Amino acid sequence: MDYTERTTPGNNKEVSPGEGRPEISEVMPPGTIGAIKELGQTVVPSSEPEIFCMTIIGQIEGHFVLPPHNKTTKYEHIIPQLVAAEQNKNIKGLLIVLNTVGGDVEAGLAIAEIIASLSKPTVTVVIGGGHSIGVPIAVSSSYSIIAESATMTIHPIRMNGLVIGVPQTFEYMEKMQERVVKFVTSHSRITEKQFKDLMFQTGELNRDIGTAVGGADAVKYGLMDEVGGIGAALARLNGMITAQERTGATDLTLQGGLTQ
Repeated sequence: MDYTERTTPGNNKEVSPGEGRPEISEVMPPGTIGAIKELGQTVVPSSEPEIFCMTIIGQIEGHFVLPPHNKTTKYEHIIPQLVAAEQNKNIKGLLIVLNTVGGDVEAGLAIAEIIASLSKPTVTVVIGGGHSIGVPIAVSSSYSIIAESATMTIHPIRMNGLVIGVPQTFEYMEKMQERVVKFVTSHSRITEKQFKDLMFQTGELNRDIGTAVGGADAVKYGLMDEVGGIGAALARLNGMITAQERTGATDLTLQGGLTQ
């Protein structure tokens, strides 16, 4: 490419590559560079949308910081965003997209409890996977959707690190497991017996107990409400928002969801 700049006839001035060109920040709208770096998107929304989209991806990080090479969702980031969305009058509904392997039990339950207690319509979409403690988060919304190719792994509570081999340790784990079972069964249509059967099934997972439930099976068992994707989720959420605005109801059973 020729970078020669002709200033006057017969007088050529050599210009180095890139010299004289506008900077990227001068061409793109303000905030675009930050959006590309942080969010991976090139278009910055010009106005605040009515639907707040939140993604829960990778491993859910709890009270301990995971290694830097792990892709994580930090509960101290998610919880303030949920509270802010609840307080923002311009936000009419929340869309939560999950592709998580699970993670910290108490952090996951904390996120799930907050989603379940929101007064605004909420829809969760499991894309890829909603494993382990991601299951309570997936069922915590007013309406839950799972992609046909997505899976949800259901297994008992496990602990890492030093474990004191006394009866109290196992009693503690059993109580924690009951918290998960109670939450899932109270926010979905699956029965406690069916959920525990899936949790303790042997032969399904390699060298482990539990079950990997696919999209259609998750709906059949009553864990999720529908097989679909983002389009179906937004259509459902918009319908719930319209119904809530028309009736002023906070009981989301009137809109096709579960009572929280």
